[in-house]
This record gives sequence, structure tokens and C-alpha cells, in this order.
Amino acid sequence: MKKTTRNIAVIIISIITQQSVYGQKVEAKQEQPVYTIENCVNVFDLKKAKETKSGYQYWFADKNFTQENTLKMSIVAPGKSTHAPHRHPEEEFFYILEGKASFYLDGKTVEAGPNTSLYCPPNTEHGISNAGQTDLKYLVIKKDLR
Repeated sequence: MKKTTRNIAVIIISIITQQSVYGQKVEAKQEQPVYTIENCVNVFDLKKAKETKSGYQYWFADKNFTQENTLKMSIVAPGKSTHAPHRHPEEEFFYILEGKASFYLDGKTVEAGPNTSLYCPPNTEHGISNAGQTDLKYLVIKKDLR
């Protein structure tokens, strides 16, 4: 009788665990947006930009809309940076549109101007700041590792 009770307990625990795991998978699954020409064309709108401590940012495509890549424009005031040098598992590109950037990568720094791309390999310490007298405007292109 004890063995039967133990077997039933194991079966019940197994069912509860499977339901719990299944429930977590269902909750984690996000509904994908419907893509149309209207929502696939994104024209910059300052009213939709998010203010930051160093300027503002505008998401052309964020992780809730795209399949795996994001595109953001950052505008940084003179002498400011969006954040301190950091590292993360995904690679990242910066593309300078306007202004003068100071780009830090693994202990070295260079200055770059418009029409310059800057690549940040995965897990590499990097940062970008405004080294000029006018706003620095650049794009951030990154793969989302959901």
C-alpha cells in the first residue's frame, strides 16, 4: 500500500511539474505583431522620443516589434555619454550621423565623425560619448538575444 501511495505521489508531482513548466512556456511566448507597410515605415517623431539624462533616444524598431534586431537613434548633448563603458553578450554597431564621438573599446579611445560605423564585439567593454560642441546623433543597431 505504501508503494502504491508513493507511486501516486510521484505521478501527481510529475503532472504538477509538467503543468508548471508548460504554464511558464505559454506565459513567455509573446504574440508577434502583424507587419504592414504602415507599421514597417517609421519616420522620426520628436514627440515619441524618450528623454534621457544625456539627451534623448528614439526607437525605430525595438525588441517588441522586430524578430531579432533593434534600431535606435541616440542624441547626446556635448560632454555627455549615455552610460559608462560596459559589456554585454550581444554585438552592437554605432553609426555616427552628426557630431563628434569619442569611442572607447577595450582600453583604447578614438574620435569619429559623421558617416563612420563603430563595431562592438560581444562581451567587449565599450562606450560612446560626445566629444564635440554640438549634439552627437548616432544609430545603435543591436541583435536582441531574447
